Amino acid sequence: MTANAEKPREFTGRHMLAIILAFFGVVIAVNLTMATLANTSWTGLVVENTYVASQQFNKQAQEGRAQAALGWTGKLTIASGKVRYSISDAAGKPVPLHGVKMLFRHPAYEKEDKSVTLAPASGQEFAAQHMPKDGVWIVEVDADVGLDRPYRDVRRIMISHGALQ
Repeated sequence: MTANAEKPREFTGRHMLAIILAFFGVVIAVNLTMATLANTSWTGLVVENTYVASQQFNKQAQEGRAQAALGWTGKLTIASGKVRYSISDAAGKPVPLHGVKMLFRHPAYEKEDKSVTLAPASGQEFAAQHMPKDGVWIVEVDADVGLDRPYRDVRRIMISHGALQ
């Protein structure tokens, strides 16, 4: 009976080269993937010029305090593919509106941002056909109420099953 004597495999320079090439190939592939994903997603840009935005901050804060002193409350409803908005004063009476514009902004990326102009509906309510996707949205409302500046209402909302939660 003869014994088959197999020669043990040797670890050669070619094996080491293959391991190094595979390692760096994976590292480079992951880096390229992450760079592509970072380049195609949200930039993180909130304002174009932070210096100008900081100079306007105090004025905007003063305007916000003056608006809050009015005691008005905006009512936003989203259901059945319709967006509705109205404003009531401190006594609960409707405030006459001349026009309403809304900007639906997605907090993480700008691709789905949508500007909507509402039209007069019943009473002092304005409405438009718009169905934002389910998820979190930032809604910026500019309502023309006949003052020097529009009434500004900014909210972070959650849409679930086509309705405001």
